[in-house]
Amino acid sequence: MDFIKKTSIHPVIAHHQECEALDLSKGYDPVQITSFIELGGRAAGGYNEKRPGMYVAAHFGNLRNIHMGIDFWAPAGETVFAIAEGQVVYTANHASEGNYGGTVVLKHRIQEKEIFALYGHLSYQSLEKSVPGKALLAGDTVGWLGEPAENGNWPPHLHFQLSYQDPGEADMPGVVSEDDRQRALKIYPDPRIFLGPVY
Repeated sequence: MDFIKKTSIHPVIAHHQECEALDLSKGYDPVQITSFIELGGRAAGGYNEKRPGMYVAAHFGNLRNIHMGIDFWAPAGETVFAIAEGQVVYTANHASEGNYGGTVVLKHRIQEKEIFALYGHLSYQSLEKSVPGKALLAGDTVGWLGEPAENGNWPPHLHFQLSYQDPGEADMPGVVSEDDRQRALKIYPDPRIFLGPVY
């Protein structure tokens, strides 16, 4: 995978170099992850990772468990930044259990390509900060990581996902089924092409 080295790409969270790699392909323990975060730990990982036993909410249909973004696990309140110049195009509060909570989608143009970036599991306050139509520069604040009560009841983290297609709303399938995997990989590229080797 070629990392696009451009000075306009900004880290999506601070201290991203300090993130440990977190592999959830062998199981998900929210208590352990929460304790790790509360002790100041930071972790990243998950693109194209099959995560058994993690996505049990009804809307996953007990079939979708292959992750299409990168998760950055960090304390609630952590600032989330725009990776590049762009515009807020969609926002929503997906408040149901296991969903994204506060969600913002930006449209970027990077190396002459239009790409959409979803920032999920944000605080409610983030939706007041980033409103549709707002222009952002690389490094501007998109929002803040939400507490479990406002992020779909997950340990605090950012779900960051890219799409070559306009999603048309503040939503993208963060996990897909095995049947949809190959098609999804063509639409939702590995964020490390822009962010570099964050894990």
